[in-house]
Amino acid sequence: MAGKSNKGKNRKAVQNATSSSEQAAPAAPSDSHVNDTAAHAEDNGTRDVTAQTDAKTEAKESGNEASTHEAKQGDIHLYPVSVKTQGGDKLELQLSPGDSVMDVRQFLLDAPETCFVTCYDLSLHIKDGSVHHLEDYNEISEVADITTGDCFLEMLPALYDDRSIRAHVHRTRELLSLSTLHSSLSTSLALQHEIGSNVAKSGEPVKADVPELENLGFVEDVSGSVSSLLSAPSKEIKCAESIVFSSFNPPPSYRRLSGDLIYLDLVTLEGNKYCITGTTRTFYVNSSTTTVLDPRPSKTGSEATTLIGLLQKISSRFKKAFREILERKAAAHPFENVQSMLPPNSWLGSYPIPDHKRDAARAENALTLSFGSELIGMQRDWNEELQSCREFPHTNPQERILRDRALYKVSSDFVDAAISGAVGVINRCIPPINPTDPECFHMYVHNNIFFSFAVDADLEQLSRKQVADSKVEGTGLLRNLSEKTTNNLSQGVSEVSNGDEHGGLVVEAANINSDCLPGVSGETQLAESEQATYASANNDLKGTKAYQEADVPGLYNLAMAIIDYRGHRVVAQSVLPGILQGDKSDSLLYGSVDNGKKICWSDEFHSKVLEAAKRLHLKEHTVLDGSGNEFKLAAPVECKGIVGSDDRHYLLDLMRVTPRDANYTGPGSRFYILRPELITAFCQ
Repeated sequence: MAGKSNKGKNRKAVQNATSSSEQAAPAAPSDSHVNDTAAHAEDNGTRDVTAQTDAKTEAKESGNEASTHEAKQGDIHLYPVSVKTQGGDKLELQLSPGDSVMDVRQFLLDAPETCFVTCYDLSLHIKDGSVHHLEDYNEISEVADITTGDCFLEMLPALYDDRSIRAHVHRTRELLSLSTLHSSLSTSLALQHEIGSNVAKSGEPVKADVPELENLGFVEDVSGSVSSLLSAPSKEIKCAESIVFSSFNPPPSYRRLSGDLIYLDLVTLEGNKYCITGTTRTFYVNSSTTTVLDPRPSKTGSEATTLIGLLQKISSRFKKAFREILERKAAAHPFENVQSMLPPNSWLGSYPIPDHKRDAARAENALTLSFGSELIGMQRDWNEELQSCREFPHTNPQERILRDRALYKVSSDFVDAAISGAVGVINRCIPPINPTDPECFHMYVHNNIFFSFAVDADLEQLSRKQVADSKVEGTGLLRNLSEKTTNNLSQGVSEVSNGDEHGGLVVEAANINSDCLPGVSGETQLAESEQATYASANNDLKGTKAYQEADVPGLYNLAMAIIDYRGHRVVAQSVLPGILQGDKSDSLLYGSVDNGKKICWSDEFHSKVLEAAKRLHLKEHTVLDGSGNEFKLAAPVECKGIVGSDDRHYLLDLMRVTPRDANYTGPGSRFYILRPELITAFCQ
């Protein structure tokens, strides 16, 4: 988004947010290609060298012209556009004609003057006096030309409905809980911040006493040193005692006809109790008692189009506290207000342990989660959203910014949904789709996200005889594609298979036989099995990230996240199109499902994978299948190239994208691979 607001530096954070899936630079040519070029120049003599120098000079000049042309295309011109709020205030935004109405709404959601306004329509007034109503998915340039100047936007109150008014209450609670959201989690920076605060207060530099420790340098005051690792949390700003949904909900039928949508119970800091009615147009205080609903407005007659606007009218302490919250948010670094893809959780707990106080709103959110049932409204198709964003044009800097912002937003939302779903899986709130299988092989589908366990922690519950004499195989979504054969791994370790031909996540345990590792106890083999499965899931995530950064047109990957919670590792993936609708046994075009015994190959798929391999500095290699047939592959043989029901080419099971580490040998050596950073540094 090109625009920004002049009245709050926090809006800059939105436009600076970039996706973790940035486009990777083209790979350098391979060593063999460089050597061939050098030999050719030496054989042909000086004439070829001179011609090559002239070609380089010409290419450099053309490259400079291309970069200048690209810079001209990437110039973003911003134009000032004022916004008239519902309260009559005015603020100014710097907008580009290519900005969409959704971008403008995001700006207004970050502005302190309008952050609590969620239900409104936008109209654009231009200098000739005409007024244009703006739809959410329109670009401003499609409606009017703002480059001429004298344009302003107006926020008009819109009608609430059941969904929008609940979202408004949720947004209000979110704003009131931001006072301690950005407490420092950095140990060294936290100490510097406290020292700097002391200097600012006293006016003199504070010299930290560093005692000389004897012997082995043991810390004298252990408890004191541990307590000072984290900065003291900032003081919480409390605006109200409680804001909860009233037990009068849902409104009776005759009140629904009058426009009532919800009822809220409010307890202010002054100790006053109010019952608030939320209608299609306003919020107001009604005359209800503790037991009987009285929908008539109270004698004070307080009402407002927003919930925060009403609370500011009936509570002076709320108004003061809310202003402090906005000031603290504005004083924070702009990046702190950007949605984080990975939550900044700390391994260090608070000490002393804070008191767990009553919070009815927190209890409502925890107890009303629809685990195991259909979600309210339409579920998001994470895979379609991700792949559609990847197909956005990215020929110039402006298009790349918009594309990366969309990818970052979808990825962040997917991680949030995956975390919520993984917690529900661990807490047994979501039923498995294969309940007849052993618990460690259960798989789950919730909110269009596929969940499975990556660590076979529950394998110990199986009898030792069952583990030693029989193969425990997960009943996956894709068993129809595997020819009903047993997958024997000579290493005797567990393997996470990120789907067979259909791409679903399947956890399979190999035949852990006492004969395969003589002299090694069953418990040791079980521990190695768990570690290998744990590591393979991590490698799969790294491989998926590498291919996403390669950004080859026409080659897709599923959205993926790994969640560690309560000793379990849960792998979350977007659902492959067509996997839940029937058998797709002919969809595997590339790779193998039985560790190379039978290899599928497609020229179209191979060309896409080969392009990605060049960008990842991977060499095309020859692989023999079980029958001795040769195949040219540019990816690990365990990978699976699949065509989904949306006719997109998906590459899955990327646990060994980089070469194996030759320093490690033994049963689990197949999971010891080189880091992608090492490959990149070596090739550079």
